[in-house]
Amino acid sequence: MTSADFGFDSLSLDWLRAKPGAKWHRHGVPWAAWVADMDFPPPPCVDEALRAVLDGGDLGYPDWKHITGGSPASVAFAERCASRYGWTFDAEHLRELNDVVQGIQMVLHLCTSPGDGVVVHTPAYPPFLHSVEDNARRVVRVPALASAESPSGWRFDHDALDQRLSAEPAKVLLLCHPHNPTGHVFSEAELRQLADIAERHDLLVISDEIHADLTYSPAAHRPMALFAPERTVTIHAASKAFNLAGLRYAIMHVGPRWVRERLASVPDHLFGAANLMGAAAAVAAWRSGDEWLRAVVAHLDGQRNFLADLLAMYLPDVVYTPPMATYLGWLDCRHMGMGDDPSEVFAQRGVRLSEGPNFGPEGHGFARLNFATSTEVLRATVQAMAT
Repeated sequence: MTSADFGFDSLSLDWLRAKPGAKWHRHGVPWAAWVADMDFPPPPCVDEALRAVLDGGDLGYPDWKHITGGSPASVAFAERCASRYGWTFDAEHLRELNDVVQGIQMVLHLCTSPGDGVVVHTPAYPPFLHSVEDNARRVVRVPALASAESPSGWRFDHDALDQRLSAEPAKVLLLCHPHNPTGHVFSEAELRQLADIAERHDLLVISDEIHADLTYSPAAHRPMALFAPERTVTIHAASKAFNLAGLRYAIMHVGPRWVRERLASVPDHLFGAANLMGAAAAVAAWRSGDEWLRAVVAHLDGQRNFLADLLAMYLPDVVYTPPMATYLGWLDCRHMGMGDDPSEVFAQRGVRLSEGPNFGPEGHGFARLNFATSTEVLRATVQAMAT
């Protein structure tokens, strides 16, 4: 099936603006292109799975702990990683979560101390920075450098990171892979170098791979755990690729034994439990959603390039390279004289983008645009930005 079969290009503007979620409701502007939600309804298989739970008449406590081999979502995730990425592991080393950031904060809280360094590729997804700084840990920045040779338009100097860690030790490499907001996909060579650095400097790796299924050919996602299995905690979810963020379900694979022991030392109910409906949706997406996923990735592939055409036409001073993954465009507006936060100017023109400075100092003069919508909504959004 194609994107036309799922209606990705047939969105009703009235329907979008009537949605009660944060994206179209919060800021009260005509055009919403900020938070990382897609504008599309979820896959039909997810709709069917949620209705089946309701039709079953049981919204009580699930009995996942007593299912041999793990919960249905854990089993589905393990099977998917093996078939999609060639990554096999013991499903008993999985832990279900409410969301990815919860997993990051759990591991940082239990496995680091105040003042410890945490390596982050910057600009960074704002909750990464908050998770480190609000817990009194220290951000060790690896700044993105503009690169005409890189398919993403960006590169990271890992040789400089290696040298810096010799003088300024850290405890954790917090990896956003693929990277948000630049859309950079770390190559196998980069992942191997990062694994070597982690080994040399005794770093625990926390790898957020929530955008993995939104990688565009010819790039390919390779889990970090393939290169540093005994050092890596991998956190994943169906929420970005299948548009399920509000269902609050994520999953974490814990490779290092000592981290599993730290997690096991915490009282059972401290971090809560996964959502029944979120788990059912994840199982449906991972087992039956690939046809929808192929269609949405094909649509987004067209959108990322269409955005380049629109910017060239209406806002030629914006510097933009189509991302290698995600549905987020990282817009360099520094040549437009809009100050540190161009999103403020665009908001005055009726368009809400994500504020660049929220991604750290490297985001000054930038804004992030969500292009996971129809071509006509995207066209109207960029036209409004240019008014």
